[in-house]
Order: sequence, then C-alpha cells, then structure tokens
Amino acid sequence: MTINHPSFGRIDENRVIIFDTTLRDGEQSPGFSMNLAEKLRMAEALEDLGVDVIEAGFPVASKGDFDSVAQIARALKDTVVCALARSGGKNDIASAGEAIREARRGRIHNFISTSPLHMKYKLRMEPETVLDVIRTGNEAARQFTDDVEWSAEDGSRTDPDFLCRCVEAAIRAGATTINIPDTVGYSTPEDMARIFADLRARVPGADGVIFSTHNHNDLGLGVANTVAALRAGARQIECTINGIGERAGNAALEEIVMVLRTRHDALPYTTGIHTEKLLKVSRMLSTITGFDVQPNKAIVGRNAFAHESGIHQDGILKNAATYEIMTPESVGWTRSSLVLGKHSGRAAFRDKLRAMGYDTLDEVQFNDAFTRFKDLADRKKVIYDEDLAALVDDEVRDHARIRFVALHVSAGSRRPAQAELTLEVDGKEHHVTAAGQGPVDAAFNAIRAIVAHDATLRLYSVGAITEGSDAQARTTVRLEEGGKMVDGQGADADTLVSAVRAYVHALNKLLVKRDRAEPAELSA
Repeated sequence: MTINHPSFGRIDENRVIIFDTTLRDGEQSPGFSMNLAEKLRMAEALEDLGVDVIEAGFPVASKGDFDSVAQIARALKDTVVCALARSGGKNDIASAGEAIREARRGRIHNFISTSPLHMKYKLRMEPETVLDVIRTGNEAARQFTDDVEWSAEDGSRTDPDFLCRCVEAAIRAGATTINIPDTVGYSTPEDMARIFADLRARVPGADGVIFSTHNHNDLGLGVANTVAALRAGARQIECTINGIGERAGNAALEEIVMVLRTRHDALPYTTGIHTEKLLKVSRMLSTITGFDVQPNKAIVGRNAFAHESGIHQDGILKNAATYEIMTPESVGWTRSSLVLGKHSGRAAFRDKLRAMGYDTLDEVQFNDAFTRFKDLADRKKVIYDEDLAALVDDEVRDHARIRFVALHVSAGSRRPAQAELTLEVDGKEHHVTAAGQGPVDAAFNAIRAIVAHDATLRLYSVGAITEGSDAQARTTVRLEEGGKMVDGQGADADTLVSAVRAYVHALNKLLVKRDRAEPAELSA
C-alpha cells in the first residue's frame, strides 16, 4: 500500500503521519486557552518535535483564530499547516483557504456529522442533503489546496452503508485524507478495526487516499482504538500533546508514538517524531495552559520512571530493563535532579536551562529568570530541576497584557489583612492597596481593583513543588466568566506571590477566551 499524497509524495505503507490537534481540539477544552504568541511558540515546538501536520485552528471562529492560523502558516518551514472548516459553512472554506494561503504546505480539513443521531437532532438534515454538503464542501476546499481532509463527525456511530457512501462522495469530490473520528469516545478497538477494514474493502478509490483516526478518551480507550485503526489500515493518527481535548481528551501523542517505538515487533510502523523531545514539549504545554499532567501519566508524568518498591529498585540497579520497557532518556528525562546553587553563574544557569529544553528564551526572559533564580537560591538550600522549571515557566508566559510587578501583604489575628499590589497592564504600572478577610482575599481584591472583571473564582489550590519547608509554592486558580472557564498557575517561594501570579495568568487567558466564539452548527 504505497500512496502518492499531495503534501508528502509517495508514502511507504508503514509510515504513519502524525496529525497534532493540540492547538484546535486541545484548546477547546474547558479551562484551556492560548494567545497568539503562545500558539506560535507551541506550533514551532511541534514542528521541531517532528509532527507532520498541525491543525492550527478554526479560522472562522474568531479574528484571533484566523490570525493565529495565518501566522503559523507563515512561520512553519516543513510541517503541513491545517485549518478546520465546516463542510457547509457559509464562510468556513474561504476563511480556511485564506488563512493557509501563505503556508509552504497547507491543508483544509472540513467536516460534517454523519450519524443518525447527529443528522436528526443537531443538523436537522436528511442523509441526501448531507451527501450534497460533503460534495460541495470538498470541491470548494480543492479550489484553495490539493491537500484536503474530510471528517465524518460521529463517524463511529454512523450506519456502515451510509458511511461508505459519504466517504465515496468525499473522495470523488477531491478529498485526499479521510478521517473517521470516534467523536464521543464510544467505540472499542474491535469497532475501530471493523470500520476501517470495511471502508477500505468497500469504497471505490479507497486505495488512493490516506485514512485517518481521531479518538476521544471518554472510556479510556483512545490509544487502544488508535492502535486498532492502524492495524486495520489507517495511516494518519490525530492526537494531542498530554492527551488534552474536549471532555476526557484525545489520544495522547506521546503515548501512541512510544507504543509504536517500544512495540515495533508487534506494530512495525514508523513516525518522524524525535522522541527525546517529548518531555520538553509536554512541559511547555503545561506551562502555557496552566494544567500539569498527573504524576502517574504515561511517558511524561513525574512518576513514569520512578521506582519506590525495594524489589523494583533492586531490579533496576541490576538491569534497568527489568522494570523499564523504555529508557527515560528516550523521551527526554535526565537521571540527575539536583542542580545549581547560589554561587552558580550565568553560564552554568544557561547550560542547565538548555539541558532542560529551555533553548528558546530571549535575552529579557533569560535575565529575568536568572534574577529570580539568584533570589530563590538565597532563600532555598537546595534547588531542583522542578524549581528551575517553575520559575522559568513563569517568565516565559509573563509577556501577556497583565504582568505581576510587586506585592506586599500585612496580615495577622489583630487586624484585617491589607495587600499593596503593583501590576503592569498594557505596559502601564498600576498600584493599589486593598483589604480582605485574609491575605489571599486582600491580594485578589487588589487585582480586581486594578483589572475590573466579573469572573467568579471557582478553584484556589496550593501545593509544594518539591519537599521541605522552603519549597516553592505552586498555585492554581480557576476563573469562570459567562460559561467560559480558565485555569492559571503561578510559582514562587512566597505563597502569596505565587497566588497572585496564578490569578494574573488566569486573567490573561480569560482575555483571550472572551474573543473566541464557537461557530453555530449547520442546519437545514
């Protein structure tokens, strides 16, 4: 099975295309949002990782989405930049085509629902009308690019005969990639294998297109369903870093790639991913979104290569392969955690950051991070990789409209708490003093006095980054406004400063999310 693809040329039968939708499906998750600079930084990291296709956004959704897709299209050198569009959206195809116009390699990904449930209640369309929309949508997309993907939304719950008709219509209209998503994470691996085998056997022209699989994780089967689809002939995987995405998320890129690498004996497929960069990109996404992965997350969780059991430790010391099926280094982990101290200089600090994957800091970000490092080293006896990552992450994301400058709080049992806060908003410093029921309440009231907003505080959580009473605090703040939810994170040796940094991070994300509106569904 060798296919000649408009963007990739002749593709070997065992080469798997990695299609990353972190910037589109991932960003639609409740609480997640990225500004343009963050999306561009993430896209460049994904290209460096070796991702084949990046779904950069939904251009018709907002001016911000359009601009981010257009800028990513201009910036990337090798990766295909993909824009999402509804097959029958009035302006979707044209907006997507314009957004990718300057891409070296651009793709339009159009979709429409095909399941009886979606057609009846969501689209309010008859099957024949849906077929007409598929034809016109793909024909319109081909006016802008030869690389056109079509998706059958809720394809895994679509009648098999009708799904075959839809896929045939899409191929005849010019689609070169056919995606059958498990939109609500309902399928089992057996279902996915049957669907792809059936389509490849029955649909005319199926041997001339790439079949793609996009699996949600509502039942925890996202990766398993992806593997099943591969075995049945799919050769494009749609996934996200850290498995982020709507509801329970998508199949995780890092898990799928390492399954293929570790079990190459059973799954003889190859990708272009540089696996040693997986941890770096995972951490970058966590920094941008404010969502850490859980400690026991496969591949990139901090416990993924940790061994506490005495039996396990003994085995690891004798031969690492006894309990490690892949090396930590193969995904970007390093063996040593202790680092640097208060006498360390700029050169040592820069070298350490490069080793940790922070090799894209500009000079201002580096200088600010170094200043915070020296301040932390004066207050903390031992500095760990996690400490460095936290303070550098704060500097990397601290370029948005609202920036933390300074905080002084007085509190105790004898008088109400007071917070003196200085924030920079759109380049101008604002100073205010506010009171509260406690120091955190006072600090948050001060933020509200400077940046007026109606968001409700839904979550305030504090944890330690490392052990010890001198550990840095990492705070998470969740804000909700008008049904839109965002999470922010901040870190500092001072718990109150970390709380303010987290609140400011969440506010910056909320400013981005205010401008984004999901397009309405198609209807007859």
